[in-house]
Amino acid sequence: MHTLIENLGRQGALKAAETESARRAIEAAITYMSDEETGVGFLYSGWCQAALPHKRLHDEQVWKVSTERVTLVVEPGRRNLPGAEMEWVGVPYGSRARLILLYLQSEALRTQSRDIELGRSLHAWLGRLGIPIGGKSFKDVREQADRLSRCRLTFHVQAGTGRAGLVNQNIVDTAMFVDDAPGPQGSLFIETARLSETFFDQLRKHPVPLEEAAIRAISNNSAALDIYCWLAYRLHVLSSAKSISWNALYSQFGASYARLAHFKIRFLENLAVASAVYPAADVKADEKGLILKPSRAPVAPRIIPVARIQG
Repeated sequence: MHTLIENLGRQGALKAAETESARRAIEAAITYMSDEETGVGFLYSGWCQAALPHKRLHDEQVWKVSTERVTLVVEPGRRNLPGAEMEWVGVPYGSRARLILLYLQSEALRTQSRDIELGRSLHAWLGRLGIPIGGKSFKDVREQADRLSRCRLTFHVQAGTGRAGLVNQNIVDTAMFVDDAPGPQGSLFIETARLSETFFDQLRKHPVPLEEAAIRAISNNSAALDIYCWLAYRLHVLSSAKSISWNALYSQFGASYARLAHFKIRFLENLAVASAVYPAADVKADEKGLILKPSRAPVAPRIIPVARIQG
């Protein structure tokens, strides 16, 4: 795909696209290739193996996804109402929730602190990804930040013969918004949010570096984001080719699909988009599933010092 763009140019490559899905992949590749800014984000390895839902669930519904190595359970939080009433807030979902999570974790590792600046910092970061903070966009970011602040999660990670987990753990210890702030919008970013100690500890031990240019190019596609993060986690540690069956892929990525056949079609489309922003990824699809081959990481690995975490 990248060679096609280099040989035919942007317009020529787009004209050569035979389907709308091929066009989306070429557009992602063009955006990625023309991005001259450098930047690295980080994500806890658990999120690269099991991700949030793509679409809104019922507010009281628990989200669960299981893979070969990880089981993720996300429980929705609740909001106090006047009097003794409470209401379910719902689990976070979609691309905005993923971008906020990526921001929180990237900043925590960059500053080596559980306390993450919000407000202008988050606005600036989302702006770098081409997401304006205003109108519906602000509403979407505010809603997903609220859901992330209130939800509780469990990562059960297969480790040897046993299972280790973040048990009933909040992502952050403080909300990212205050509900009773003055002004027409009714809520504002607070100055800082604090990652929970257990989550921060796991992030520092198991970070996966991601290329910001790639995230920018696919920032509105939650499925492609999940596949990109998964490939960034898996490919560079392989010592030989690894086959992943369609059933295993369906278990990990297909919770939104009632039928495996429908999942296959959309997964391959989103795989093409993810591969468009990860040129080194060596991935082939066949009738049995995917064949992953050892590939260079999208970002050169960095050593993240793990020191004693202060409360």
